[in-house]
Amino acid sequence: MYSPNTFNSIVLLLLFYGLAGGIKRVSALEPGSVNGICKSLVEPHDFACEEHLVITTDGFILSMQRIPSGRTNSANGPPVLLQHGLLMDAATWLMLPPESSLAFVLADKGFDVWLANTRGTKFSQGHSSLGPDDPGFWDWSWDELVAFDLPATLQYVHDHTGQKMHYVGHSLGTLIALAAFSKHQLLDMLRSAALISPIAHLGKVTSPIARNAADNFLGEVLFWLGVKEFDPRGKAGVQLLVDVCAKPGVDCVNLLTSFTGQNCCLNPSVSQIFLTHEPQPTATKNMIHLSQMIRSGTISMYDYVDVIQNIKHYGQPTPPEYNMASIPTDFPLFLTYGGADALSDVNDVQLLLDNLKDHDGDKLVVQFREDYAHADFVMGKNAKQAVYDPLIAFFNLQ
Repeated sequence: MYSPNTFNSIVLLLLFYGLAGGIKRVSALEPGSVNGICKSLVEPHDFACEEHLVITTDGFILSMQRIPSGRTNSANGPPVLLQHGLLMDAATWLMLPPESSLAFVLADKGFDVWLANTRGTKFSQGHSSLGPDDPGFWDWSWDELVAFDLPATLQYVHDHTGQKMHYVGHSLGTLIALAAFSKHQLLDMLRSAALISPIAHLGKVTSPIARNAADNFLGEVLFWLGVKEFDPRGKAGVQLLVDVCAKPGVDCVNLLTSFTGQNCCLNPSVSQIFLTHEPQPTATKNMIHLSQMIRSGTISMYDYVDVIQNIKHYGQPTPPEYNMASIPTDFPLFLTYGGADALSDVNDVQLLLDNLKDHDGDKLVVQFREDYAHADFVMGKNAKQAVYDPLIAFFNLQ
């Protein structure tokens, strides 16, 4: 039997995810529909918006949005690709008012803005031969985002514009970029990269929800029971949160704080917009992969645990590691992180910075915000002044 406090936490979780009236699957919508990102989040603010579809070499059909101009100007600057984090989609960059959301700010500054949506999110649930109800559709982790999604989206923007682009990633969006850069991939299509709340090492994560989920092998349990899709709004996702919040020392009354750290600068109205569009589904295998990183502290490819399976996939008994120290030292990087971030912990970020210690001094800009946690960087009411203005100044120098 759950204690009263635990029961209250569970009720709050259900309300947070909009499930008090019952649990149901949210079906994928056409990207250009009235509820699509262009129609619902961009065009109402008087910005032009285009819907695009990108096909990966392994058959996934990804939606992308393009904001080709600002409200009063045409794009005269280079393209910028914005890549969201875990359990999010392109709405990440559009939840603040037009004067404050990064996508809108960039467009008004003359950049050609492109928004990515990774496989499995609501508008990227197409495939050449599989549907979201097929287990094979969800047989991927962030390794596949590195190998397929990121190259496909970058190549599409490069081919469409004929220009190299700037890249902005938040959270998981930084991990997949760093992994690609560590293998010297995709750099020929990029001018620079901005890493917001960077994720590389995860061994020092202080988020009680993330830590307990990883330490208790909850991802593996769900996976081997046949739950290939991890939908935070679905029965399995809610059950995971219920189980984690029942653990001693885990306080889920303030769910966002328990997961991301104590955000300093969120406006309540932004939370309502967030709940309308997020969280998004991902693959349970992806959650397992991240859990492996938390438990091991390493940056490796997905571990099949079984030696034979690892040899089958990698030609060796253990998964290969991504070596952050091999990132080219002359590639321009802007890195910003926060002292209150429970996911991109300062100690893990320091390990990444140690890997980058030989980076050319004029090619690496590091910004630290003592008061910022994970969500502040994309939903903070002062994020434009605190983060985006310095980021754009960095882009303008490249």
